[in-house]
Amino acid sequence: MLAVGLMSGTSLDGIDAALIETDGEAMVRPVAFLGTRYSDEERRVLADATRVALQCDRPGDRREIAVAGDLVTRAHGLAVAALLREAGVAAGQVGVVGFHGQTVAHRPDRGWTWQIGDGAALARATGIATVSDFRSADVAAGGQGAPLLPVYHAARAAGLAGPVAVLNLGGVANVTWVGRDGELVAFDTGPANGLVDSWVEAETGARFDAEGALAAAGVVDETVLTAMLDLPWFDLPPPKSLDRGDFTIQSARGLSAADGAATLTAFTAATVALALGQLPEWPVRLLVAGGGRLNRTMMAMIGERTGLVPEPVEALGWNGDALEAEGFAYMAVRCLKGLPISFPGTTGVRAAMTGGRVDRN
Repeated sequence: MLAVGLMSGTSLDGIDAALIETDGEAMVRPVAFLGTRYSDEERRVLADATRVALQCDRPGDRREIAVAGDLVTRAHGLAVAALLREAGVAAGQVGVVGFHGQTVAHRPDRGWTWQIGDGAALARATGIATVSDFRSADVAAGGQGAPLLPVYHAARAAGLAGPVAVLNLGGVANVTWVGRDGELVAFDTGPANGLVDSWVEAETGARFDAEGALAAAGVVDETVLTAMLDLPWFDLPPPKSLDRGDFTIQSARGLSAADGAATLTAFTAATVALALGQLPEWPVRLLVAGGGRLNRTMMAMIGERTGLVPEPVEALGWNGDALEAEGFAYMAVRCLKGLPISFPGTTGVRAAMTGGRVDRN
């Protein structure tokens, strides 16, 4: 069936919307992709909601979060309409929408994860059955609730000589390892663009370090980097997950703008190398998706620390901007069919399980 997938990441930059044709198993055909940007005011509303959520003991009713949830639902509805208009596809031709929503806090250690956005309202707005709340069932069953994309990575990587690793560099980084026999291992590795973005915005007012130019002009402070790496979390065995708010830029305070960017970029690269060392076998290829693949300095540092040549997924003909949104379209179809989306090797859940909540228009 045709399926729409929607993803709004912790970088708060905008919404990725993808249209694919899939059976939720081996067959995947990307059809269209559209990226939309949040305005400065929308980013402020979402950042306020995230700040409030991170202070909560559990998900609940808070005014800032309710306002942000309405914004998320409305913006995603507009993104679906724009995507289908651009693709020349009528809503009636689409079988399902996979609506990830906006993560405002992820606390599997406390037994909850919090994505805002109303799936029922989106189904009414689009006229298409909508699957949302992909992570809660996994967390309730003892899993980490993340990462969820490995099942899609495995579908796209089928046929490649392995083992292969797919590294997603979003606000947080995660890796999927696909073994020679299709075995899946996946987990979050640490921050990706999140800390660098926060640093660059605080120091220069820019939203991100374009192509890693600021980091390239700086020098890595090895003392600061060593201190940042001295966290027990990195020694935990996978699967494991984290929240963007679990790390801050405070350790880099006092450095110049360029040196801070270089050090935080090196932190991402070093944590990727540590993560690869926790895989069952060192991968023969490192395929990279997410915005970080466009950061030349980050990619070079990852290559230096891993001994691999990090390849943007475009090397395989994939769209690195669309991959996450495509994945939620794919998982939405799997949810409709009762197929698993999380596994012991990817989230730590005891047995493979499906998830998501289905709302029909």
